[in-house]
Amino acid sequence: MLIMRLLVLLAVLAIGGSVLLWLLTGNPRYRAWAWKAFRITAVVLFVLLALFALERVLVPVA
Repeated sequence: MLIMRLLVLLAVLAIGGSVLLWLLTGNPRYRAWAWKAFRITAVVLFVLLALFALERVLVPVA
């Protein structure tokens, strides 16, 4: 759980930093990178949450 929190913190910092760079420079490359990082973070987070839910469903059976 600690690793997941650290990864989310790093993702938020990376996305926030790239959005800040986009606002300061106006270079659309930073905005595209932030959007891509957000999508990857969301997919990884949903997969991890699905694994946690699957674990809660299957552990009582075993």
